[in-house]
Amino acid sequence: MAKLSARVGVIGGSGLYELDNLEILGETRPRTPFGSPSDAILVGRLGGHEVAFLPRHGRGHRLLPGEVPSRANIAALKALGVDRIVAFSAVGSLKEELPPLDFVIPEQVIDRTRGRPGTFFGAGVAGHVAFADPFSRRLCGVLYDQAVALGLRVHRGETLVCMEGPLFSTRAESHLYRSWGAGLINMSALPEAKLAREAEMSYALVCAVTDYDCWRETSEDVDIQMVIENLRKNAANAKRLLAAALDDVARMEEEPAVREAARFAVITAREKLSGAALARLRFLYPGYFEAPAKKAARRTKKSARQGTKGR
Repeated sequence: MAKLSARVGVIGGSGLYELDNLEILGETRPRTPFGSPSDAILVGRLGGHEVAFLPRHGRGHRLLPGEVPSRANIAALKALGVDRIVAFSAVGSLKEELPPLDFVIPEQVIDRTRGRPGTFFGAGVAGHVAFADPFSRRLCGVLYDQAVALGLRVHRGETLVCMEGPLFSTRAESHLYRSWGAGLINMSALPEAKLAREAEMSYALVCAVTDYDCWRETSEDVDIQMVIENLRKNAANAKRLLAAALDDVARMEEEPAVREAARFAVITAREKLSGAALARLRFLYPGYFEAPAKKAARRTKKSARQGTKGR
């Protein structure tokens, strides 16, 4: 059987556990230095493109947001060759003009999570990656343009607050986030977006508004029944958007700031990196942390090819 691979990764959020019309080529659960992903990853062909689909919370929605093995999820997609991710998530609205059943493609995020493993670095590796613009502008633009073309009610330019959960916000918290100018709130955007950037993968989040959180006293306070009902209504449009955007997503040229985000990120001296640390780094960045002998062999092979061409 041919090795499964895909350039486009899709992470399904609450309510999105499968993709319609996906011609399944196989499923895999890549082993990573960061554990196993949330569930088996389905690799298939959709609209002529290979796609790797992973339900964030596992099939049957078994994992709380704080239990999602985000490092393993992103590392597993990276191992399959994915370099761009379209992720979906249910969100609450913090603004009147972002009503339930609308879609929003956020441009900024505020981290209110606690205790989640949120980096591939650490454990003997000191590294820092720029995260000023947490979502890929090009990928966000592609998705927004396609949503408009489909006639969906869609917004962009908003800031999302990612909270810990699993309880929804208190009223005081909801008003606080509104005072910050935030427009959305969810529990799943982080550390997923941070890890995608560390792994040099373009990442965009498509948010499906399910409720007004609890700040809006003219509405019912958010509860899970309301969220689930609106998730069902949004799922079909989320699938339509993905199918329509897939050509442009697959052909999109990656931004240099994303493609080489971690090239100079590690500041730990090479001789101070343990074998385990190097193994983790080589898994994520094989071109940056090859063993010297392997790198020399590759250079020799390349020189030989060039010499043959010269003759």
